[in-house]
Amino acid sequence: MDILQIGTDILKSKLGNQAGAGNDAVSAVLKKLVGNGNDFDIAGLLSGLQTGGLASMASSWLGDGANEGISPNQIKEVLGGDKVAAAASELGTDEQTLLGGLSDALPQMVDKASSGGSLLDSVGGLGGAMDMAKKFF
Repeated sequence: MDILQIGTDILKSKLGNQAGAGNDAVSAVLKKLVGNGNDFDIAGLLSGLQTGGLASMASSWLGDGANEGISPNQIKEVLGGDKVAAAASELGTDEQTLLGGLSDALPQMVDKASSGGSLLDSVGGLGGAMDMAKKFF
């Protein structure tokens, strides 16, 4: 299953029957928040987590162990308040509901994208993942 689809399903279940929260709308919002146009931008998200002092959290998502939780406020800091506000408005929901859904979706998306830590191992650990992310900017 596509990583963005996994995130869409998780976020959609959190949003319920919100006015603008159809699958296409939720997927479009996720692409704007954590995408690079068409796909999940794991490098960009990892870079944002590291910049926000959340590197150990990112490592837990990439590894085989339990995923560390992320708070709605941490997500807002990483993604940017303006982007979150615009996304919530687009979906016809409030920011806290959206952020609550993202706090469930993002760890699972990174976990699935890394397939039991294989992404982290293949790029040489978290430092390698951050180096990979830097190449995109």
